[in-house]
Amino acid sequence: MIKQLKIQFFFALLVIPYCLTAFAEEAKQQENELIEQKVILQRLYLDGELSEEKLTEKIWTMEDFWSKYQGWNVVNQNEDHIVLNKIENDISPLLKANGYLGIKEDGTLSIFIGRPEHAKIIHTFYQLDVGKLEVYKQEELQKGIPIVNKDQYKQLIKEYEPYSIN
Repeated sequence: MIKQLKIQFFFALLVIPYCLTAFAEEAKQQENELIEQKVILQRLYLDGELSEEKLTEKIWTMEDFWSKYQGWNVVNQNEDHIVLNKIENDISPLLKANGYLGIKEDGTLSIFIGRPEHAKIIHTFYQLDVGKLEVYKQEELQKGIPIVNKDQYKQLIKEYEPYSIN
């Protein structure tokens, strides 16, 4: 009986390390398998614009993936895709390229893509008491003031706030 236990013990000493090594190698191989995942990146800008970028990521390890998207929030995750979002502390590229601050016919201060007379409104703020505005400011808003950067955008919104109808 003792001899049989010694043989089983000796056998276990040989087999267990082999099994553990094989298990570790299999786990390592599975860890390094390439996964292709559809990712949707949503960016929300100060001007209210939401952009969406769709891409396919090649993921070797989830650790690498999450470090790449550090600072992003998970909105939705399933087998088909992962949706991540982020609030940008800037105005949208669309606004920088073709954005104008102007007023609608009812006097509402708005952001337009293109000049106000025929453009699409992407964001509205507040109604202005147009009668309190100097004539040149009225004309400037009717033509549209090009938005070039975040600081100018914030400054313009603040500049017209005293003329808002409460």
